[in-house]
Amino acid sequence: MAVLVGKKAPVFSAEAVVNGGEMVEKFSLEQFVGKKNVILFFYPADFTFVCPTEIIAFQDKIAEFEKRDTQVVGVSVDSAFSHWKWLQTEKKEGGIKGVKFPLVADNAMTISLNYDVLAGEYDYDEEGATVFEGTPMAYRGLFLIDKAGDVRHQVVNDMPLGRSVDETLRMIDALQFFEENGEVCPADWHKGDEGLTASQEGISDYLGKRD
Repeated sequence: MAVLVGKKAPVFSAEAVVNGGEMVEKFSLEQFVGKKNVILFFYPADFTFVCPTEIIAFQDKIAEFEKRDTQVVGVSVDSAFSHWKWLQTEKKEGGIKGVKFPLVADNAMTISLNYDVLAGEYDYDEEGATVFEGTPMAYRGLFLIDKAGDVRHQVVNDMPLGRSVDETLRMIDALQFFEENGEVCPADWHKGDEGLTASQEGISDYLGKRD
């Protein structure tokens, strides 16, 4: 699994569905560079079980992301039409109607491959034909990309393990606290807590307060 933290987020241009039903041909994260942070998260597939709980949870707290100048973007290997259909389906019928943030179509699996969250890989069989070994879906990868287009945080879960939206918000808060104050965030830091200076004195002072 590649570690992308500290590196430029891989670029892409792909079909997506935005605003709950508008299909666009060339969606790119470049439109947010210099303007917004991005939470880019991958999920295995449309019309599944854990995935809608995560997607709806992100939508339920979308105002919190907006307050933090952060754009949420979802990606799966499904087609843009599949995304569109799922977005038109009522929640009681297994859909995600009401979700407004972009869902990107990665049916060529190249975005998942470049972010190294694809649950399998291409290989060659004995006859030299290209085959795919593994599961042609993405793990539950999540990347916090700052306004400069750099990856600052990543986490990858196996497919059965849903993610925490609150933890995602906490990481955005930690990044913004560091950017604004120059202080680092200790274990279990939450917005409103004190940070600490990256020095032995700062660490000793912080630990002393916890005794």
